[in-house]
Amino acid sequence: MNLNIKATAEHSYDAIVIGTGISGGWAAKELCEKGLKTLVLERGRDVTHIKDYPTAFMDPWQSPLANRLSAEEKAKYPIQSQTGYFNQETKHWWINDLENPYTQVKNFTWIRGNHVGGKSLLWSRQVYRWSDLDFTANAKDGHGVAWPIGYADIAPWYDYVEKFIGVSGQAEGLAHLPDGQFLPPMEFTCLEKHVKASIKKHFPERLLTIGRTANLTQRHNDRGPCMYRNRCVRGCPFGAYFSSNSSTLPAAVATGNMTLRPDSLVSEILFDAKTQRATGVRVIDANTHEVREYFAKIIFVNGSTLATTQLLLNSQSERFPNGLGNDSGELGHNLMDHHNKIGASGVSDLFADEYYYGRRPNGIYIPRYRNVSTQRDDYLRGFGFQGNSGRGDWERGTLSENIGAELKTELQQPGAWSMHLSGFGECLPYHENKVSLNHDVKDKWGLSTLNIDCAYRENEKKMRLDIAASAAEMLEAAGLKSVTAFNEENHAPGKGIHEMGTARMGLDAKTSVLNKHNQMHAVKNLFVTDGACMTSSACQNPSLTYMALTARAADFAVSELNKRNL
Repeated sequence: MNLNIKATAEHSYDAIVIGTGISGGWAAKELCEKGLKTLVLERGRDVTHIKDYPTAFMDPWQSPLANRLSAEEKAKYPIQSQTGYFNQETKHWWINDLENPYTQVKNFTWIRGNHVGGKSLLWSRQVYRWSDLDFTANAKDGHGVAWPIGYADIAPWYDYVEKFIGVSGQAEGLAHLPDGQFLPPMEFTCLEKHVKASIKKHFPERLLTIGRTANLTQRHNDRGPCMYRNRCVRGCPFGAYFSSNSSTLPAAVATGNMTLRPDSLVSEILFDAKTQRATGVRVIDANTHEVREYFAKIIFVNGSTLATTQLLLNSQSERFPNGLGNDSGELGHNLMDHHNKIGASGVSDLFADEYYYGRRPNGIYIPRYRNVSTQRDDYLRGFGFQGNSGRGDWERGTLSENIGAELKTELQQPGAWSMHLSGFGECLPYHENKVSLNHDVKDKWGLSTLNIDCAYRENEKKMRLDIAASAAEMLEAAGLKSVTAFNEENHAPGKGIHEMGTARMGLDAKTSVLNKHNQMHAVKNLFVTDGACMTSSACQNPSLTYMALTARAADFAVSELNKRNL
């Protein structure tokens, strides 16, 4: 029998990063730039910037089936197709639901993109800082556990990340929505300027600002500016928005320290009971099902919230029979997602002689104003609004009663102005909102899948009533007509695509999984810096915070490694 006694050495690295999405790309960049030979593992296929964006330049009339799904496609993607972004131009990004099952104990929409870059190619690019209003909320009202960090701990890392990724936005001087390192902001439309002035007049505690977005308004870090095509979800060949593919992974490659392995599904993190350290990972080739093991001194887990926790739960040993690092019993618990699909819209008969430039891939933002300085009696925490305005385009012709020349004449003129506001509300960290392993349902690689048991509760439901009423009152105050509030019936988690929690940070190892450096309490050389680490959800889009936490944790990990503490 021939034994490869060099196998361990050949498969050994300084660091392993699991996942290539928003946080995984940052982990790869930071560790490689600090000199660590780093293996980056992605369960999905490779995606090379520019080359693998097949629909980036496709015009509407080139899309099959008028950009709609076939019956066969609907059958393969019953979950992914609920995003609203799933169509012929984007279908190659989303997972096949039939091959990636999970069990909805309660209704939960799990949206996934398994490929190099992950959801960094698909995100909405809205980037807002958290403040101490958010980091102290749990401690003040007693929900969840206290955050082990505050704004002062993460502020310099927000600076660091923003300078690299490029964020366009407007400084507003709000303590509870700190300003950042901004490129020039995108322009308001005339209707948005009007609504902004109305809000300032009628609701002085509220503010409408331009969205803070990781779309470049000028050339930045060798990436081109936005072309205002609003085709971001297809992949941007100009690199005009931040993605792992256009930004962090190329930076990691430039160091010569990164080894990228796509189609590599990590089935288990290996643990040595003698050293109380993670030693490496067991990997299944996604195509051949061949199993290999890789070894490293430190491991960053960035598979995205639910996939990360699924991996940790599947990594069982005599020391950790209920999942790696799960001494507290909190692994899998405290799942959160922003509740949305609620707000209001209306039309305006103003500005009939004005239009706007291009297709701006950004909207407006109304920061949280509820429960900031005073506390309501009916619910805790708060919400913000995102939205935009525009004029009806040629697609409105599908509803027109005209035909022939009359229809053509009608469509030669832009339609009426309209504007909508859509709320994103905070979800409290409920212990009962959880995931667990389902050993009876396996995926195509033979791994146990997830049960997801998560629901919004009375606090979120009461907040939603206020969100809808507030959106309508702001549009009505601005003089919009036919204002209609909307509130998706039986709204369930997952549709915000902002999954957080399940491996939370905390001060006490008895009630949390990770410490203030995103380091696992019980396994000191393992770090989790994606959404699984979050201790509360705030109401702002969370991706900027993931990036800042990742850069901060990588800095700490390398420092500890150099001190031989890991």
